[in-house]
Amino acid sequence: MDTPFSNTPHDGARATAHRPVWMNTVRIAVWSVCYFAFYFVQQVSELLAPLVLILGIGWSALPRLMGVVSTSSEGSDPQAHDVIVRVSHAIPDHLNVGSHLLTPSSLIFDGLALMAAAALCATLSAVAARSM
Repeated sequence: MDTPFSNTPHDGARATAHRPVWMNTVRIAVWSVCYFAFYFVQQVSELLAPLVLILGIGWSALPRLMGVVSTSSEGSDPQAHDVIVRVSHAIPDHLNVGSHLLTPSSLIFDGLALMAAAALCATLSAVAARSM
């Protein structure tokens, strides 16, 4: 008789041991595909997340930086001030790429969402690896 503290296999281990070989092969194949998918998404997310996040932060900081440079150059050279003002007004506050609207805040959010996706996929790939 099995007790909760005995070293004998429990019913789940016995059921796995008595399964046909093809069922174990199918189970391993399914978990392998899941592991591959989770690990692939994790790798792509880890690659793109910092790029998107830095791009969004840089894009949001650039107009403020240009404003600081513009106010500090007002008294020194009027022509340089005019160039800085034109450049700062040329920086768009949003971009339409196809049907997508890109803004600095949306890029920052997307970077953070990609980091969350990488963490989730790392967890799921670990679960898939244990289930194989």
